Amino acid sequence: SAGHVIVDSLAAHGVERAYVVPGESFLDVLDGLHNSPIETIVCRHEGGAAYMAEADGKLHRRPGVAMVTRGPGAANAHVGLHTAWQDSTPMVLFVGLIPFEHRDREAFQEFDIKAWFDTGAKRVMVLDHPERAPEIVAEAMFAATSGRPGPVVVGLPEDIIRVMIDATLHPVIPVAQGGMTVSDWKALKAALLEAEKPLFVLGGNDWTAEGAAALASWLEGHRIAAAVEWRCEGTISFDSPSYVGPIGYGRPKPTYDLLEETDLLVFVGTVPGDVITDGFLVRQDWAKKNFLVTIDPSLRGRSGPVSYQIVAKPDVFVRDLVMMELPVRDQWRAFTERMRTEQEKFAALPTAEPAPGPARMDTLMANLVPALPAVAMVTLGAGEHTHWAHRYFPTRTYASMISARNGSMGYSVPSAVAASLAYPDRTVVTIAGEGEFLMNGQELAPPAQYGATPLVIVMGNGEYGTIRTHQQRHYPHRVSGTQLKNPDFALMARAFGGFGVRVETDAGVPPAVTAALAAIEQEGTFALIHLIVEQRVKAY
Repeated sequence: SAGHVIVDSLAAHGVERAYVVPGESFLDVLDGLHNSPIETIVCRHEGGAAYMAEADGKLHRRPGVAMVTRGPGAANAHVGLHTAWQDSTPMVLFVGLIPFEHRDREAFQEFDIKAWFDTGAKRVMVLDHPERAPEIVAEAMFAATSGRPGPVVVGLPEDIIRVMIDATLHPVIPVAQGGMTVSDWKALKAALLEAEKPLFVLGGNDWTAEGAAALASWLEGHRIAAAVEWRCEGTISFDSPSYVGPIGYGRPKPTYDLLEETDLLVFVGTVPGDVITDGFLVRQDWAKKNFLVTIDPSLRGRSGPVSYQIVAKPDVFVRDLVMMELPVRDQWRAFTERMRTEQEKFAALPTAEPAPGPARMDTLMANLVPALPAVAMVTLGAGEHTHWAHRYFPTRTYASMISARNGSMGYSVPSAVAASLAYPDRTVVTIAGEGEFLMNGQELAPPAQYGATPLVIVMGNGEYGTIRTHQQRHYPHRVSGTQLKNPDFALMARAFGGFGVRVETDAGVPPAVTAALAAIEQEGTFALIHLIVEQRVKAY
């Protein structure tokens, strides 16, 4: 059947997992998954499934895959599509649809899939001809990864996918990688030789660990500084002498000033957009020199000057760049060392010794970080609680920070589940706020079902902290709509089959960290620490 061929085609494209909330509209695809090498991860909400697929796309060189049903299911999954669109993540969302013959009659759960998704996906396709099933899958996977990666939506009418067809699979469509031309090489080399304070900014999801490591080695050898786009930490190691910090919301003052101080910016895998430029305010002088290395010739989302564009994906750019030998200038060394010193001061762990009184995130990070293996990963949703990870978490390899750069809440737990399933031998930590956690906390169910073992840290301060900060700035002393009363999340974790501990005093932090890590390592379960902290305490 066409539904079975869809599954076979996904397996041929290297898909290892499908994140699913089942529906009667795509039962034939679910049947195809029954004896497939693709693992079916049953999620509890379509938003959680879409987030898991989006995170899976960040972790691999092929799209993450989610499957949901029509109407309400598709609506719930939309949040993951927006994340994939703004974060440039390859993802394919399969949506079961009403039978072909019922179309345009306002059938049960009918909706216009193209009208809903056309503006937020790279392509929206509907399988109206069953024999095209393998072609549609190949086109969807290609569209999601080619050029600037992003989400693709495929509609599957429930009667069409049951039709028997020839099972011949469409071959994988190769994706152009670009690369540096001779002119590109000469232009970049000349710009670097003229610069006294060059700065590379690394971002996006279109890297491999090998490519990121090769670039880091080249930068270190030439004493050139590198910052990372907001929530892309790990693209260059936290420990690298060239790494000078993250650039994005809540960034420390030294990296805020970097964009204006540097006389040459080289963006690799990303462009200077809204967040990097602090709302299109920083680095807007047309006389500034910016080189943009991106496979997207349209430079979508770019702000400020463009001196030169190199059309290439990061790995092929790095492949060509590492053959460029340059004399190390004293000015490069001095600039990089100065900014690296600022980053080291910023990231230095606070004391691990508990203080009297309420629990503190500083104490938790000071006890957690030294206990982590070198290749630990962190996932994040959105909120001020994430700043502790930006400041202290040791991201040492690509990819070791998986987050939502569109500021989407509810991402922490689903992304941690996807990361733990993809890398079962790595320690995966997620940091969530109370408000964010309850948006997709139900996705603690899949870890118990499929063996994922993330450490979930829920920072409980009884409010939507980021919004409260803005409220205090614009409407001081008028607290409205931001305060929360929440349950005991440690009990919730235990109810889902994991380890859970609630910590209210700072003295309780070290033993809680030890017990949670022991539960993961010795019992093979996920763990949750519900840390009750004071309001209005920030990482920086």
